[in-house]
Amino acid sequence: MLAQPPLDVVIVGGGTAGWMTAAALTKLLPRACSVHLVESEEIGIVGVGEATLPHLRGFNERLGLDEAEFMARTRATFKLGIEFENWARVGDRYIHPFGTFGRGQGQVGFHQYWLRMLHDGCAVDHLDNYSVACTMARLGRFSLPSDDPREINSTFNYAYQFDATQFAPFLRSHAEALGAKRTEGRIVDVELDGETGNIRAVVLNSGQRIAGDLFVDCSGFFALLIGKTLGEPFQEWSKWLPCDRAVAMPCRTKTSVTPYTQAIAMQSGWRWRIPLQHRTGNGYVHSSAFIDEQDAMDSLVAVVEGDRLADPRVLRFKAGRRERSWVRNCIAIGLSSGFLEPLESTSIYLIQAAITALIELFPEKDIASSDRDEFNRVVDVEYDRIRDFLILHYHATERSDSPFWDYVRTMEIPDSLSEKLELFRRRGRVVKYREGAFLEPSWVAVFLGQRILPEGHDMRADLPSHDALAAGMGELRTEIRQVVEAMPDHLGMIARYCPMAA
Repeated sequence: MLAQPPLDVVIVGGGTAGWMTAAALTKLLPRACSVHLVESEEIGIVGVGEATLPHLRGFNERLGLDEAEFMARTRATFKLGIEFENWARVGDRYIHPFGTFGRGQGQVGFHQYWLRMLHDGCAVDHLDNYSVACTMARLGRFSLPSDDPREINSTFNYAYQFDATQFAPFLRSHAEALGAKRTEGRIVDVELDGETGNIRAVVLNSGQRIAGDLFVDCSGFFALLIGKTLGEPFQEWSKWLPCDRAVAMPCRTKTSVTPYTQAIAMQSGWRWRIPLQHRTGNGYVHSSAFIDEQDAMDSLVAVVEGDRLADPRVLRFKAGRRERSWVRNCIAIGLSSGFLEPLESTSIYLIQAAITALIELFPEKDIASSDRDEFNRVVDVEYDRIRDFLILHYHATERSDSPFWDYVRTMEIPDSLSEKLELFRRRGRVVKYREGAFLEPSWVAVFLGQRILPEGHDMRADLPSHDALAAGMGELRTEIRQVVEAMPDHLGMIARYCPMAA
């Protein structure tokens, strides 16, 4: 079979989505395509998504990026998970860690043994105390995980908290070095083929015409190609995820540079706290149906920890996704494909998941409908399962102290989430999927953190004797504490490994 000539790929829009796509295509498919990215400096980027999931580490490694250089350039800190405060009840705190509870080995999840002890009437420690990642986060420590699966410090993972405005320029330099072409300009017209309906070219305000075989829409909420041009419908989820605004404001770091992100529930939504090397990112994600913008701004300004570095700015959005993210010869990646609030730091992950699917299903000149259908299936699964995970945080609450919390506590939820809740309530079982961002420990952390306590547990957890299990859990807790206390503090690790340039 003769190799086809390279496809001309035109990426519309820069920012994180555009340059992640360009960097991946030029690095991983250099013979299959040529990459031409069009962006306009007149159009700003959202640029507040400063927290990530561990999957980004793998993405960067595939591109051959040096971690220390990446972290220094983006002024990054390490992230071991997310602390949720005031979600089930005011005063509650729990961590969703990146890693396992216990040693993460065996057929029975560690939380089942923890539940067994609880059901035996024992006073057990908080589940966080049996997680290396949670203990590191609480003590403000960090070291790179061990590669030896026998070591307890191999049971955690980590992500980054970084300056999103610096990530795209960092990737741009790598993509251009690998052959990506960039054109500055604002698109004023999109040409369609009269017979196929495919996109033939985009036309810039300068009059320049840029033709291509495959177009990637990274134009953000504007969705120039997938929405404005091709008219692909948007499936809105505001009845389940009513937050549609965010007030964002950076400040000077006054307290600790924690190796975790905070999500602190507010009267009409929640706020983030994301400490970077040079500042702390803050934002109040809220619903305009329950609070007006000025009150939301005032609420955020009242609680941030240090001097503001910029005035608050308001972002408007709707939760949901396109019915299809690949239509004809156009693929939407990033905000043009869909949006889910950053409660679990999934925005960049969703970009990465779409890029991975594109790499694996990269088309021939005549695009096969089966490739398109599979891409859309994969993207839909990612969005739908994250949607359920986010709804869980809101719906599984006991709060009734504001109209917002009353609404989310009593609202109808998707059947797919109802099934997950019922399964966990019975015996602490978590649905296991081959695809999706969050594995069993993530669901366990949120279920239990939101005070959903199962009635029973896996009967295999009854096999050890009560005394042997209690002793083993005590030894594990002590081992985790000792290992973590021997680690360097978070800022000390950053100073040695990836300090930002002065």
